[in-house]
Amino acid sequence: MKKLFYVFLTASLILILAACGNDKSDDNKTSKSDDKTITVGASPAPHAEILEEAKAALKKEGYDLKIKIINDYTTPNRMLSEGDIDANYFQHTPYLETEKKAKGYKIESAGNVHIEPMAVYSKKYKSLEELPKNATVYVSNNPAEEGRFLSFFTKAGLIELKDGVDPVKATFKDIVENKKNIQFNNKQAGEFVPKTYNNGEGDATIINSNFALENKLNPVKDSIAIEDKDSPYANLIAVQEGHKDDAKIKALVKVLQSKEIQDFINKKYDGAVIPAK
Repeated sequence: MKKLFYVFLTASLILILAACGNDKSDDNKTSKSDDKTITVGASPAPHAEILEEAKAALKKEGYDLKIKIINDYTTPNRMLSEGDIDANYFQHTPYLETEKKAKGYKIESAGNVHIEPMAVYSKKYKSLEELPKNATVYVSNNPAEEGRFLSFFTKAGLIELKDGVDPVKATFKDIVENKKNIQFNNKQAGEFVPKTYNNGEGDATIINSNFALENKLNPVKDSIAIEDKDSPYANLIAVQEGHKDDAKIKALVKVLQSKEIQDFINKKYDGAVIPAK
């Protein structure tokens, strides 16, 4: 009889503990949906600077914004995929799509915020047309940016691509005519590209505006060529799939797309960063 009693008592305790565990799980789900903290992984400039400006407006909406500074292009999507952050802010759509295809990330855009016009810099020449034959142009090793690099030279009439190739998806392999035999050196990550310019290496360097700004370069004043405002490479807020309509994500995007933040971007960066359409 005692054995039956202890068996019954043990089973009852297991059921009670399991129920408590389920309640805790439900509480976690509720607390997560009601969470008033937004954690965003971002590049230092201009992303983190824009987020800092957005803190006060988000506070009025009832949210605390926490910013995690990330200095490379591979960590932010991994952190987002693993749930270490609520969102990230550093990339454009072509890069996001490349990352998803390569790594299987379940990530999507919650909205565009700004455009960082990429630019070409040179310590030796004042225009693309002045580049000599066999000129070396340093670029990042980001394959999602190859079409973007080439767009400068196709617009200048120095390079032609295969018929029917989408310029955004173009690669170096799509070049069918290279009038000056321009050599693209893509052996370095984006954050190290400015070093080649500062060291006077090669004939020209293509630098993302965020890295240019970090290196005290003004894309508008210091470059020999710059993208126009119709660039399709708008930087966006990325979130895990299924979360772009979460209340706190919608609040974040609303503030970042507000006139207040657009005015801040225009005033602070003077054309080096522009609000997305």
